[in-house]
Amino acid sequence: MRTSLLAVSSILCLGITSLKAEVKLPAIFSDHMVLKRAAKVPVWGSADPGEEINVTLGGRTTKTKAGDDGTWRTELDLSGEESGPFEMEVNGKNRIKVTDVLIGDVWLASGQSNMEYPLKGTLDAAREIAGSANPQLRQFLVKKATSATPLGEMQGTWTVAGPETSGNFSAVAYYFGKTLQNELKRPVGIIHSSWGGTPVEAWTSGEALATVPDLKEGHQKQLDSIDAYPGRNAAWVERFGKWLGENHREDKPATEVTACATGPTEGWRKVKLDGKLADAGLPQSGVIWLRKTIEIPPSKEGKAIPFEFNLKKGFETVYWNGEEVQRMTWRDYPGENFPRRFGKVIGSVPGEKVKPGTNTVAIRVFVPAGPATILGVKFSDTDASDGWSAAAESELPPLTPEQAAAVPQAPVTPEPQHAACHLFNAMIHPLIPYAIKGVIWYQGEANAERAFQYRTSFPLMISDWRRRWGQGDFPFYFCQLANYQDKPTTPGDCAWAELREAQSLALKLPNTGQAVLIDVGDAKDIHPRNKRTPGERLAAIALAKDYGVKQAFSGPVFRSAGEENGRIRVSFDHADGGLVARPVPETYVLYSKDNTVAPTVRNSPGSEIEGFAVCGEDGKWVWADARIDGETVVVWSEKVPKPVAVRYGWANNPTLNLCNRAGFPAAPFRSDDFPAVTRNTRF
Repeated sequence: MRTSLLAVSSILCLGITSLKAEVKLPAIFSDHMVLKRAAKVPVWGSADPGEEINVTLGGRTTKTKAGDDGTWRTELDLSGEESGPFEMEVNGKNRIKVTDVLIGDVWLASGQSNMEYPLKGTLDAAREIAGSANPQLRQFLVKKATSATPLGEMQGTWTVAGPETSGNFSAVAYYFGKTLQNELKRPVGIIHSSWGGTPVEAWTSGEALATVPDLKEGHQKQLDSIDAYPGRNAAWVERFGKWLGENHREDKPATEVTACATGPTEGWRKVKLDGKLADAGLPQSGVIWLRKTIEIPPSKEGKAIPFEFNLKKGFETVYWNGEEVQRMTWRDYPGENFPRRFGKVIGSVPGEKVKPGTNTVAIRVFVPAGPATILGVKFSDTDASDGWSAAAESELPPLTPEQAAAVPQAPVTPEPQHAACHLFNAMIHPLIPYAIKGVIWYQGEANAERAFQYRTSFPLMISDWRRRWGQGDFPFYFCQLANYQDKPTTPGDCAWAELREAQSLALKLPNTGQAVLIDVGDAKDIHPRNKRTPGERLAAIALAKDYGVKQAFSGPVFRSAGEENGRIRVSFDHADGGLVARPVPETYVLYSKDNTVAPTVRNSPGSEIEGFAVCGEDGKWVWADARIDGETVVVWSEKVPKPVAVRYGWANNPTLNLCNRAGFPAAPFRSDDFPAVTRNTRF
């Protein structure tokens, strides 16, 4: 029997098989929901075994009986033209009313943080949110949960788009849905189920993973590691405590807590929590106090405030107006991957302690083996790294090289959201068989170091979902990874480029589409603020492929390459009106949040097209010149008289400018099949 941190950490969701005595519906069948316009729309729930159930919506009625296990399922014919709003009634021994129900199109939006990223954090968010009132656009947000076994129910709420609500919509899904709704003039519902930093394997069923030996083996290793974790952590606690005692580095409080948590701060240093505290003149090791005042508006009174504290090399106690609200000591430290990484909520200020007006947060940081590094602090999803004061309570002497080498390293904490099949079980399986039009997906960053394996795992997940939904090959449209990290100075191999290639290879599956985002990323931020473009490019695919709108939906896609007299001619699909060389911008985006840019340095200054590289038989890549010739591009370099292969945009953050007349960028590609640098990295 497996018992683990995963089981403890998972959010427990009650399966419908355990609900008795009265008719019940899953959370997704609730007020403001959008149902798919189709002839067979599943509705299901629980009741007493054998209980007769009537479901009525818009004059349509269907009947069924609960089975011996207390579950029931039926189907509504919603193929008519009316959109509602309607009221749905479910009658058995009791009656359930679901109000404000619309009939239109429903899309599932899933993936990791760039799908999770909320509208309120994007470019032009304030203006967009202010004008977002749209009763025909709605989102069902699936509450984050994990499970080692498939669940029958999840938690979540339908929300109607508007100035008070839209800021919390998935930004990509919002722009996707808004574009569809404006064009089609019909209701659009988005089911949003995503979790930042998660690999594709977490979203795939255990049964599907078991069909691929590498993935099955990786899944088993995860389970074995989870089983062994409690013992490893207990051993670390014992070793670390012994190391503290032997080196005289125990925590010995020497200052009155109340004075530091709420008293005067004269003589304290002003600091920003975005690096090593020692860089601000504070001790490398010892005890450090941090203080900040926070204004709480009347609307937040009595509401818990989630906070995040990204601390490395230390243990913290958090005080709110002088009262302790969070404590992490080395004795109860779960390990190196404990969710204090930025973007993961580690605690909250209890609602009963939250008062309007000025409040004081104080953090006591014990650093036995520094240097302490703080990479960010957030309160209620708002960056709070500025405006802190800091003072040292005590200072420990520097570690000798021998002491530093002997510091016991804590084990890596299992994180359930990263475990194979755990998100599928808790955040996808309970949605099945809710009728959907299709899926939009933005994920891949967490798999970049295993890009070659993604060629298998990504299409495996797509096929797995389709099989389980039983709706055939429903549309599955995904975002290719955006440009990110430093600009390349020399061409060569790249894991992110290989992940993009793996994504493109998934287009071999029927009814798939890819939104290329190689031109909208940030060099210094894995979460670019431009989410309008990804959403609209996904919508363009759907409008063209599913709704009959005659428009371009893709940029140029590599078809073939052939050598001609020392040059390589590249042919493309989706030229759509002809190939175009956009002007290469003078600057590129470092950080779109504050519009930080850097000068663009051309790799091929005299070339019409930027971003190409060629190599000869020696396999050494050099930047190449390129020009458009009809619906082809001719590529060459004087350094490579006999080129054998060509690449375009093959880098984390390439400089490139090829597109079609519809304005869509060309997808990165390579003509070679040289061994991938990620080919030996496995799950």
